Amino acid sequence: MTDQPTEPQAHGLRINAQPGHADIRIDNELLPPGTVTGYTLQHDIAGGLPLAVLHTRQPDGLVFEGLARVAVGVAKSPAALIIEFLNAIDPEHLDQQALNRSDYGGGPGATARAMLTTLKEHARALEGGTR
Repeated sequence: MTDQPTEPQAHGLRINAQPGHADIRIDNELLPPGTVTGYTLQHDIAGGLPLAVLHTRQPDGLVFEGLARVAVGVAKSPAALIIEFLNAIDPEHLDQQALNRSDYGGGPGATARAMLTTLKEHARALEGGTR
């Protein structure tokens, strides 16, 4: 088999969503109600066009055969993301950073506050945000 799939084409997409309902148009054509059960919209500003994945409800008996780009993703729970983030933190480095903060302040809970502020700054830096 030598056929290679073509690169995905860009299409106009409009999503008008309210809790429990979404009108979705592709190239100004409204998708039938109930077809889409959910969607994921991902956009890396530096990466160009956003990626939209529509999760659909398929009728019984649907068969697909052909070439396709297939991606399998496992969504992580917020707890799993937090645990992964915290596992990557060096406790000694966090301790030093927190205690050396100019806004340390002292008093009850000061060390915990300083550590939480430092962890928030680390998280923002990972997202590409400002400190």
